[in-house]
Amino acid sequence: MNKINILVPDLPESVNDAVVVKWHKKIGEKISSEDNIVDIETDKVMLEVSSPCNGVLDVILEKEGAIVKSNQILGNIIESKNIENKTGLQSVENKKKFIKNKNFNIPFKEKIYNFTPSIRRLVRINKNNETFNELSYIKNQKSTEKKLKKHSFFNTKENKNFENRIKMTRLRQKIAERLLETKNNTAMLTTFNEVNMQPIISLRKKYGESFEKKHGVRIGFMSFFVKAVVEALRKFPEINASIDKTDIVYYKNFDISIAVSTPRGVITPVLRNADNMSIADIEKKIKELSIKSSENKIKLEELIGGNFTITNGGVFGSLMSTPIINPPQTAILGMHVIKERPMAINGIVKILPMMYLALSYDHRLIDGKESVNFLITIKNILEDLNRILINI
Repeated sequence: MNKINILVPDLPESVNDAVVVKWHKKIGEKISSEDNIVDIETDKVMLEVSSPCNGVLDVILEKEGAIVKSNQILGNIIESKNIENKTGLQSVENKKKFIKNKNFNIPFKEKIYNFTPSIRRLVRINKNNETFNELSYIKNQKSTEKKLKKHSFFNTKENKNFENRIKMTRLRQKIAERLLETKNNTAMLTTFNEVNMQPIISLRKKYGESFEKKHGVRIGFMSFFVKAVVEALRKFPEINASIDKTDIVYYKNFDISIAVSTPRGVITPVLRNADNMSIADIEKKIKELSIKSSENKIKLEELIGGNFTITNGGVFGSLMSTPIINPPQTAILGMHVIKERPMAINGIVKILPMMYLALSYDHRLIDGKESVNFLITIKNILEDLNRILINI
């Protein structure tokens, strides 16, 4: 009888621990080596821990809610060669059928193993919904209502509002902790400006179709902001820096964090060495990181680091905001919604697509003069991209 340990995956140095969220298998249950056994959550991502072998779940050492460390033993499996993998020749053939079938009208048993463990769980839920017994549901609902009415709380006329109490996710706890840390440990100020987006809008309209055909990705606004930020950071190195006790740490690299909203909260995947990336490279990487984030497939190493953050509240319709610094960084740029406004240009009023920009910065390291000029540099580049070519 060979016992195999179920281990917490390697966690990077910046991630101290994780929380056991949910066990998907019970003791004594047969397990295939492709099965997701347990979900654990760090302060950055949710991780699915798959079975290391075929066998039977023998022991669960860390129950749901337990705090665990890197490579800690979560439980063990009694290995068995009699249990076959669910991914065999038959499933490979089914996968080919699945890819060919654009309507995805494939029987449940054939398509379930073509997905990741998390998607398979959703499929199982849908399967149950297809065989849903309405009569049974109604009876259960009536039974539940009777039990609730017996409770004194529901008999009190004053208590008409109900509450639903759930535990904060590890990510949400960390976001709350970091926001409070920023508020208490930085001298944060925000400076504002506005940028005429017409030059970039015209460029996208003129070259958008050709760009997509050549590079296989649409040209957005974020890539131009990344380019402008990198150039501005070159001119103002104190913004591409951080405070370490009584020292100032200046970074030679240009790793830009991009704020991405997910159902679990905001995360900030990093564009490494953005100064060496073309507009197409930036767009492809942003698309890749966004898809990974939404599907909860982002890796921990893709979230760690970053010298400066760009966040775009404009996608939600925000006209103006004061973004909060992402420590240990010392500044963050906030993009906002583009609105047509009357602007005076050389004494003539024109209707232009304008965007408010916000730069929040740590006043302990960055003075007002540098912060304002940094934001003006970004504005000037966005309004005239030729500045990058002639380095002014």
